[in-house]
Amino acid sequence: MKIVIINGQSHTGTTCHIARQLAEKIGGDVTEFFLPRDFHDYCVGCMQCILKDEKRCPHYETLRPITEAMDAADVIILASPVYVYHVTGAMKTFLDHYGYRWLIHRPVESMFGKQAVSISTSAAAGEKSACRDMADSLFFWGVGKTYRLGMHVFAHNWAGVSEKRKQAIDQKTTRIAEKIRSRKGHVKPSLKTKLYFCFVRLLQKKGISEVDKSYWTQKGWLGSARPWKS
Repeated sequence: MKIVIINGQSHTGTTCHIARQLAEKIGGDVTEFFLPRDFHDYCVGCMQCILKDEKRCPHYETLRPITEAMDAADVIILASPVYVYHVTGAMKTFLDHYGYRWLIHRPVESMFGKQAVSISTSAAAGEKSACRDMADSLFFWGVGKTYRLGMHVFAHNWAGVSEKRKQAIDQKTTRIAEKIRSRKGHVKPSLKTKLYFCFVRLLQKKGISEVDKSYWTQKGWLGSARPWKS
């Protein structure tokens, strides 16, 4: 399988360690990015990606290597340590650039057959809300199956994590890796995703924007076609 890891920090801390451990257990070709080292531009709110074309985004070319890696991957791993109970600013900045891909606008068809993992660690608390930050985007991208792995490690680096906590992490990554491997090739979106898609489809028929409606029409989604395997 092809796996892409997008780290919400530029150092190799506990969150990065867990993401790499999971990827190794899944097995396959791994491509890894670090934010803000590999992408650091803030969304300027010009709306060009939504109102006209994503290629109009002033950061489109800089972001393209990560976009292409995600599109080619079978598994997307978003990993961010907790910063004030949420993801890092670098991860949020990255996710901000994909609003045009949300279900309400122009979701990418291949996302519906992918699996993804939202990973976050904290010294004591906040990993649930940080995981949710990333899982929200994965859901609205239409990703077929998303797993969450949040852990408080009671340490500031991997060396400081207790053996008991490392064993718990090992068990969790093993379980998720087994589930991902077992679903390879037959991932289907959840009922929630399908219902939301159908709701948006009704809105697109009425017309939210000409750009979005044209996209949905070309895909055949306003008719009987769907972006997932039946």
